[in-house]
Amino acid sequence: ILTILGNSAVLATAVKRSSLLKSPELLTVNLAVADIGMALSMYPLAIASAWNHAWLGGDVSCVYYALMGFLFGVCSMMTLCAMAVIRFLVTNASKSNSNKITKNTVCILIAFIWLYSLLWAILPLVGWGYYGPEPFGISCTIAWSKFHNSSNGFSFILSMFLLCTVLPALTIVACYLGIAWKVHKAYQEIQNIDRIPSAAKLEKKLTLMAVLISVGFLSSWTPYAATSFWSIFNSSDSLQPVVTLLPCLFAKSSTAYNPFIYYVFSKTFRCEVKKLQCCCGWRVHYFSSDNSAENPVSTMWSG
Repeated sequence: ILTILGNSAVLATAVKRSSLLKSPELLTVNLAVADIGMALSMYPLAIASAWNHAWLGGDVSCVYYALMGFLFGVCSMMTLCAMAVIRFLVTNASKSNSNKITKNTVCILIAFIWLYSLLWAILPLVGWGYYGPEPFGISCTIAWSKFHNSSNGFSFILSMFLLCTVLPALTIVACYLGIAWKVHKAYQEIQNIDRIPSAAKLEKKLTLMAVLISVGFLSSWTPYAATSFWSIFNSSDSLQPVVTLLPCLFAKSSTAYNPFIYYVFSKTFRCEVKKLQCCCGWRVHYFSSDNSAENPVSTMWSG
Protein backbone atom coordinates (compact mmCIF):
# COMPACT_ATOMS: atom_id res chain seq x y z
CA ILE A 1 0.00 0.00 0.00
CA LEU A 2 2.80 2.42 0.90
CA THR A 3 4.67 1.56 -2.32
CA ILE A 4 1.64 2.07 -4.55
CA LEU A 5 0.42 5.28 -2.87
CA GLY A 6 3.87 6.84 -2.56
CA ASN A 7 5.10 6.09 -6.05
CA SER A 8 1.72 6.97 -7.57
CA ALA A 9 2.12 10.41 -5.98
CA VAL A 10 5.59 10.65 -7.53
CA LEU A 11 4.25 9.75 -10.98
CA ALA A 12 1.25 12.08 -10.65
CA THR A 13 3.56 14.94 -9.67
CA ALA A 14 5.84 14.16 -12.62
CA VAL A 15 2.92 14.21 -15.05
CA LYS A 16 1.59 17.46 -13.61
CA ARG A 17 4.98 19.15 -13.81
CA SER A 18 6.21 17.43 -16.99
CA SER A 19 7.08 20.71 -18.70
CA LEU A 20 9.36 21.67 -15.77
CA LEU A 21 11.11 18.32 -15.45
CA LYS A 22 14.83 18.39 -16.08
CA SER A 23 16.42 15.53 -17.98
CA PRO A 24 18.06 13.76 -14.98
CA GLU A 25 14.69 13.74 -13.18
CA LEU A 26 13.41 11.25 -15.74
CA LEU A 27 15.55 8.65 -13.98
CA THR A 28 13.64 9.33 -10.76
CA VAL A 29 10.40 8.74 -12.67
CA ASN A 30 11.83 5.50 -14.07
CA LEU A 31 12.75 4.37 -10.56
CA ALA A 32 9.17 5.02 -9.41
CA VAL A 33 7.85 3.02 -12.40
CA ALA A 34 10.08 0.07 -11.46
CA ASP A 35 8.99 0.22 -7.81
CA ILE A 36 5.27 0.40 -8.54
CA GLY A 37 5.64 -2.26 -11.25
CA MET A 38 7.17 -4.64 -8.73
CA ALA A 39 4.39 -3.95 -6.23
CA LEU A 40 1.55 -4.47 -8.73
CA SER A 41 2.97 -7.52 -10.52
CA MET A 42 4.38 -9.44 -7.55
CA TYR A 43 3.04 -8.48 -4.14
CA PRO A 44 -0.63 -9.56 -4.57
CA LEU A 45 0.47 -13.09 -5.52
CA ALA A 46 2.93 -13.25 -2.62
CA ILE A 47 0.29 -12.02 -0.15
CA ALA A 48 -2.24 -14.57 -1.39
CA SER A 49 0.36 -17.34 -1.09
CA ALA A 50 1.18 -16.24 2.45
CA TRP A 51 -2.49 -16.49 3.45
CA ASN A 52 -2.62 -19.90 1.74
CA HIS A 53 0.54 -21.06 3.60
CA ALA A 54 1.82 -22.40 0.27
CA TRP A 55 2.68 -21.08 -3.19
CA LEU A 56 -0.30 -20.58 -5.50
CA GLY A 57 -0.38 -21.32 -9.22
CA GLY A 58 2.36 -23.91 -9.57
CA ASP A 59 5.49 -23.64 -11.70
CA VAL A 60 4.11 -21.13 -14.22
CA SER A 61 3.25 -18.49 -11.63
CA CYS A 62 6.55 -19.18 -9.85
CA VAL A 63 8.55 -18.44 -13.00
CA TYR A 64 6.43 -15.35 -13.67
CA TYR A 65 6.98 -14.02 -10.12
CA ALA A 66 10.73 -14.65 -10.22
CA LEU A 67 11.08 -13.08 -13.68
CA MET A 68 9.23 -9.92 -12.60
CA GLY A 69 11.34 -9.64 -9.47
CA PHE A 70 14.57 -10.04 -11.41
CA LEU A 71 13.45 -7.60 -14.12
CA PHE A 72 12.41 -4.79 -11.78
CA GLY A 73 15.29 -5.42 -9.37
CA VAL A 74 17.97 -5.10 -12.05
CA CYS A 75 16.15 -2.09 -13.52
CA SER A 76 16.17 -0.32 -10.14
CA MET A 77 19.86 -1.10 -9.58
CA MET A 78 20.91 0.14 -13.02
CA THR A 79 18.73 3.25 -12.67
CA LEU A 80 20.45 4.13 -9.39
CA CYS A 81 23.81 3.57 -11.09
CA ALA A 82 22.82 5.90 -13.93
CA MET A 83 21.61 8.51 -11.43
CA ALA A 84 24.97 8.41 -9.65
CA VAL A 85 26.95 8.75 -12.89
CA ILE A 86 24.85 11.68 -14.11
CA ARG A 87 25.08 13.42 -10.73
CA PHE A 88 28.86 12.99 -10.88
CA LEU A 89 29.03 14.38 -14.42
CA VAL A 90 26.79 17.34 -13.59
CA THR A 91 28.72 18.16 -10.42
CA ASN A 92 32.13 18.06 -12.10
CA ALA A 93 31.12 19.70 -15.39
CA SER A 94 30.91 23.37 -16.17
CA LYS A 95 27.49 24.97 -16.49
CA SER A 96 27.57 24.86 -20.30
CA ASN A 97 28.62 21.19 -20.42
CA SER A 98 26.04 20.11 -17.83
CA ASN A 99 23.28 21.25 -20.18
CA LYS A 100 24.43 18.70 -22.76
CA ILE A 101 22.62 15.93 -20.86
CA THR A 102 19.35 16.27 -22.76
CA LYS A 103 16.04 14.52 -22.26
CA ASN A 104 16.63 12.49 -25.42
CA THR A 105 19.93 11.24 -24.02
CA VAL A 106 18.29 10.18 -20.75
CA CYS A 107 15.39 8.52 -22.61
CA ILE A 108 17.87 6.47 -24.62
CA LEU A 109 19.65 5.56 -21.38
CA ILE A 110 16.36 4.47 -19.79
CA ALA A 111 15.52 2.33 -22.84
CA PHE A 112 18.94 0.68 -22.56
CA ILE A 113 18.36 0.02 -18.85
CA TRP A 114 15.07 -1.78 -19.55
CA LEU A 115 16.55 -3.82 -22.41
CA TYR A 116 19.54 -4.77 -20.26
CA SER A 117 17.24 -5.81 -17.39
CA LEU A 118 14.95 -7.77 -19.71
CA LEU A 119 17.92 -9.62 -21.20
CA TRP A 120 19.07 -10.83 -17.78
CA ALA A 121 15.51 -11.72 -16.77
CA ILE A 122 14.90 -13.99 -19.79
CA LEU A 123 18.28 -15.77 -19.67
CA PRO A 124 17.06 -18.38 -17.15
CA LEU A 125 14.11 -19.07 -19.48
CA VAL A 126 16.46 -20.03 -22.33
CA GLY A 127 18.64 -22.35 -20.26
CA TRP A 128 21.27 -20.22 -18.55
CA GLY A 129 20.36 -20.20 -14.88
CA TYR A 130 17.15 -21.31 -13.14
CA TYR A 131 14.08 -19.92 -11.44
CA GLY A 132 12.56 -21.65 -8.45
CA PRO A 133 10.81 -21.28 -5.07
CA GLU A 134 12.37 -19.66 -2.02
CA PRO A 135 13.23 -22.01 0.89
CA PHE A 136 10.26 -20.71 2.94
CA GLY A 137 7.89 -21.70 0.12
CA ILE A 138 5.72 -18.61 -0.46
CA SER A 139 7.93 -16.71 -2.90
CA CYS A 140 10.03 -17.43 -5.99
CA THR A 141 13.34 -16.13 -7.28
CA ILE A 142 16.54 -17.36 -8.87
CA ALA A 143 17.10 -20.94 -7.70
CA TRP A 144 20.23 -20.22 -5.70
CA SER A 145 20.51 -23.68 -4.16
CA LYS A 146 20.88 -25.37 -7.57
CA PHE A 147 24.05 -23.49 -8.38
CA HIS A 148 26.54 -25.14 -6.03
CA ASN A 149 26.46 -28.37 -8.09
CA SER A 150 25.85 -26.92 -11.56
CA SER A 151 28.54 -25.26 -13.68
CA ASN A 152 25.85 -23.71 -15.89
CA GLY A 153 24.04 -22.20 -12.94
CA PHE A 154 27.25 -21.07 -11.23
CA SER A 155 28.52 -19.27 -14.33
CA PHE A 156 25.18 -17.46 -14.56
CA ILE A 157 25.11 -16.37 -10.94
CA LEU A 158 28.76 -15.27 -11.07
CA SER A 159 28.18 -13.18 -14.21
CA MET A 160 24.96 -11.73 -12.81
CA PHE A 161 26.65 -10.93 -9.50
CA LEU A 162 29.48 -9.05 -11.22
CA LEU A 163 27.52 -7.21 -13.93
CA CYS A 164 24.25 -6.50 -12.10
CA THR A 165 25.42 -6.05 -8.52
CA VAL A 166 29.13 -5.53 -7.89
CA LEU A 167 30.01 -3.20 -10.77
CA PRO A 168 26.89 -0.99 -10.38
CA ALA A 169 27.40 -0.82 -6.60
CA LEU A 170 31.07 0.09 -6.96
CA THR A 171 30.15 2.71 -9.57
CA ILE A 172 27.57 4.24 -7.22
CA VAL A 173 30.04 4.37 -4.33
CA ALA A 174 32.85 5.78 -6.49
CA CYS A 175 30.62 8.50 -8.00
CA TYR A 176 29.28 9.71 -4.66
CA LEU A 177 32.74 9.66 -3.09
CA GLY A 178 33.94 11.78 -5.99
CA ILE A 179 31.02 14.17 -5.52
CA ALA A 180 31.67 14.38 -1.77
CA TRP A 181 35.32 15.24 -2.38
CA LYS A 182 34.36 17.88 -4.95
CA VAL A 183 31.84 19.48 -2.59
CA HIS A 184 34.33 19.33 0.30
CA LYS A 185 37.01 21.14 -1.72
CA ALA A 186 34.50 23.73 -2.92
CA TYR A 187 33.33 24.48 0.63
CA GLN A 188 36.92 24.73 1.85
CA GLU A 189 37.52 27.53 -0.63
CA ILE A 190 34.61 29.51 0.84
CA GLN A 191 35.49 30.63 4.36
CA ASN A 192 32.19 32.34 5.11
CA ILE A 193 29.20 29.96 5.15
CA ASP A 194 26.87 32.88 4.36
CA ARG A 195 28.63 33.41 1.05
CA ILE A 196 27.93 29.90 -0.26
CA PRO A 197 25.79 30.27 -3.42
CA SER A 198 22.24 28.96 -3.24
CA ALA A 199 22.96 26.78 -6.29
CA ALA A 200 25.78 25.05 -4.40
CA LYS A 201 23.50 24.46 -1.40
CA LEU A 202 20.84 22.98 -3.70
CA GLU A 203 23.48 20.77 -5.36
CA LYS A 204 24.56 19.46 -1.97
CA LYS A 205 20.94 18.80 -0.97
CA LEU A 206 20.18 16.90 -4.18
CA THR A 207 23.33 14.84 -3.81
CA LEU A 208 22.45 13.90 -0.23
CA MET A 209 18.98 12.84 -1.36
CA ALA A 210 20.41 10.67 -4.13
CA VAL A 211 22.87 9.10 -1.70
CA LEU A 212 20.05 8.23 0.73
CA ILE A 213 18.04 6.62 -2.10
CA SER A 214 21.03 4.47 -3.09
CA VAL A 215 21.91 3.59 0.50
CA GLY A 216 18.29 2.60 1.18
CA PHE A 217 18.20 0.28 -1.81
CA LEU A 218 21.60 -1.32 -1.20
CA SER A 219 21.07 -1.79 2.54
CA SER A 220 17.64 -3.35 1.92
CA TRP A 221 18.98 -5.92 -0.52
CA THR A 222 22.29 -6.73 1.23
CA PRO A 223 20.82 -9.20 3.81
CA TYR A 224 18.94 -10.98 1.02
CA ALA A 225 22.09 -11.19 -1.11
CA ALA A 226 24.03 -12.60 1.85
CA THR A 227 21.51 -15.38 2.56
CA SER A 228 21.20 -16.14 -1.16
CA PHE A 229 24.94 -16.61 -1.59
CA TRP A 230 25.05 -18.72 1.53
CA SER A 231 22.59 -21.10 -0.11
CA ILE A 232 24.81 -21.33 -3.21
CA PHE A 233 27.57 -23.10 -1.32
CA ASN A 234 25.49 -24.70 1.44
CA SER A 235 22.24 -26.59 1.65
CA SER A 236 19.19 -24.37 2.04
CA ASP A 237 18.13 -26.65 4.92
CA SER A 238 21.01 -25.22 6.96
CA LEU A 239 19.01 -21.99 7.37
CA GLN A 240 15.77 -21.69 9.29
CA PRO A 241 12.78 -20.55 7.17
CA VAL A 242 12.51 -17.28 9.13
CA VAL A 243 16.19 -16.55 8.36
CA THR A 244 15.42 -16.66 4.63
CA LEU A 245 12.00 -15.00 4.94
CA LEU A 246 12.94 -11.82 6.80
CA PRO A 247 15.71 -10.69 4.38
CA CYS A 248 13.28 -11.26 1.49
CA LEU A 249 10.61 -9.08 3.10
CA PHE A 250 13.18 -6.42 3.98
CA ALA A 251 14.43 -6.37 0.36
CA LYS A 252 10.90 -5.96 -1.02
CA SER A 253 10.31 -3.04 1.35
CA SER A 254 12.88 -1.00 -0.60
CA THR A 255 10.14 -0.02 -3.05
CA ALA A 256 8.39 2.07 -0.36
CA TYR A 257 11.27 4.24 0.87
CA ASN A 258 11.93 6.64 -2.00
CA PRO A 259 8.70 8.72 -1.86
CA PHE A 260 9.36 9.45 1.82
CA ILE A 261 12.88 10.65 0.96
CA TYR A 262 11.46 12.92 -1.75
CA TYR A 263 8.87 14.24 0.72
CA VAL A 264 11.54 15.16 3.27
CA PHE A 265 13.95 16.81 0.84
CA SER A 266 11.67 18.49 -1.71
CA LYS A 267 9.35 21.34 -0.80
CA THR A 268 7.86 21.13 -4.29
CA PHE A 269 6.95 17.48 -3.85
CA ARG A 270 5.43 18.18 -0.42
CA CYS A 271 3.33 20.96 -1.93
CA GLU A 272 2.15 18.75 -4.79
CA VAL A 273 1.24 15.92 -2.40
CA LYS A 274 -0.88 18.34 -0.37
CA LYS A 275 -2.66 19.42 -3.55
CA LEU A 276 -3.31 15.76 -4.41
CA GLN A 277 -4.70 15.23 -0.92
CA CYS A 278 -7.04 18.19 -1.36
CA CYS A 279 -8.23 16.74 -4.68
CA CYS A 280 -9.07 13.54 -2.82
CA GLY A 281 -11.15 15.49 -0.30
CA TRP A 282 -8.72 15.16 2.59
CA ARG A 283 -8.23 17.96 5.11
CA VAL A 284 -4.72 19.28 4.91
CA HIS A 285 -2.96 21.74 7.17
CA TYR A 286 -1.06 24.22 5.00
CA PHE A 287 2.16 25.72 6.15
CA SER A 288 3.20 29.26 5.36
CA SER A 289 3.93 30.14 1.76
CA ASP A 290 7.61 30.56 2.57
CA ASN A 291 7.81 26.91 3.57
CA SER A 292 5.73 25.48 0.74
CA ALA A 293 6.83 27.56 -2.24
CA GLU A 294 9.83 26.76 -4.35
CA ASN A 295 11.47 28.41 -7.29
CA PRO A 296 9.88 26.78 -10.38
CA VAL A 297 13.20 26.64 -12.21
CA SER A 298 14.85 24.62 -9.45
CA THR A 299 14.90 20.86 -9.63
CA MET A 300 11.89 18.97 -8.32
CA TRP A 301 12.98 15.96 -6.29
CA SER A 302 15.93 14.28 -7.89
CA GLY A 303 19.44 14.68 -9.15
